[in-house]
Amino acid sequence: MGASAGAAAGIAVVGASLGGLRAAEQLRAAGWRGAITVFGDEPHLPYNRPPLSKEVLAGEVPAGTTRLRRRPSVEDVEWRLGVAVASADPAACTLTLADGSAYAYEGLVAATGVRPRRLPLTGGPPRYVLRTLEDSAALRARLGRGVRVLVIGSGFIGCEVAATARTAGCDVTVVAPEAEPMLLAVGEEPARALRRRHEARGVRFLMGRAATGLTPRTAVLDDGTEVPADVVVEAVGSLPNTEWLAASAGLDLTDGILCDALLRIGGLPHAVAVGDVARFPNPRYGPVPRRVEHWSMPGDTARHAARTLVAGLTGTDRPDPAPFAPLPSFWSDQFGLRLQSFGQPALADHCRLLEGDPTTSDGDLLYGYYQADRLIGITALGGPKATAKASHHRSHLLPLPEPAL
Repeated sequence: MGASAGAAAGIAVVGASLGGLRAAEQLRAAGWRGAITVFGDEPHLPYNRPPLSKEVLAGEVPAGTTRLRRRPSVEDVEWRLGVAVASADPAACTLTLADGSAYAYEGLVAATGVRPRRLPLTGGPPRYVLRTLEDSAALRARLGRGVRVLVIGSGFIGCEVAATARTAGCDVTVVAPEAEPMLLAVGEEPARALRRRHEARGVRFLMGRAATGLTPRTAVLDDGTEVPADVVVEAVGSLPNTEWLAASAGLDLTDGILCDALLRIGGLPHAVAVGDVARFPNPRYGPVPRRVEHWSMPGDTARHAARTLVAGLTGTDRPDPAPFAPLPSFWSDQFGLRLQSFGQPALADHCRLLEGDPTTSDGDLLYGYYQADRLIGITALGGPKATAKASHHRSHLLPLPEPAL
């Protein structure tokens, strides 16, 4: 059982996925020897989510293999799983769980991540999202040769599900309002090349369209087109899980949890945020705070936030006065191809093809992304050689920009 609201209980980590695990590990690495309690709404210990839309969905690996290894330093951490945190009072340093339990803490780590956005539609064929082990298992049970799968949304999850379903023999159609798949992540020309590779493998795209209604066997688009579907997958983005902090005065929750450069929530010395839910400034890309939903962010933010929190709780100076300037990175595996990116392609004002022929449906491609003449991102599409080339260019992205005079 946890402590009552009247007794401090060390550090509370709200969120038991990758960000929560990394936060616990980094708190120990930063020297915290007190109690750590991790709260999670899922019944599972932390597991790796990227395989859920690929290897697990395809049935290539058992779901149990996705559990993340925990370092020996967190063997004494308490895991409170299967009950969500309903609310928090950062000023009073208390949490209230959905079952009514109250917990006090000395320090708080917000690691609640995101959840799938849902469409305002009713009825229609069976509809699925993909975020949890249960989501992946439920969708996998519906895939098979000849099954008509409609994927609404063409971002990471949409494209990965489309590739996995098509490989399983499904008849796959992707509908999205953008002009090209993964347009926001990689830009127009790389997105067009990715679409060409999907189409060569049998995926159909209806781009520039939105689903406005559902019938028992179809989805109705905004131009009146009816798309036959046995299964609908909603992959229309995510929403940060911040409702548990909604009653906390003075916090900016307009897009995740606004943090300062030290990842403190609302400037509080005893509260920090990590992972997908954290919105923070990165001096690599200017003063505007942004959320970054990439797999690398939980580890990067956990390390920085843990040092901030331990210093705040112990009254010591942080060991690293350097600015927090993580280099974002992501990858996506689709049809045996890897899309690998470093930096922030979405912030570029132009993109250049560095290697390859984008007019073919195969072959390696390498793109550079620039603000004026400054390289701020690199993306590769193809096999291991393309990925290695992207990694080689990573060193050119590491230096911080010179401060403006």
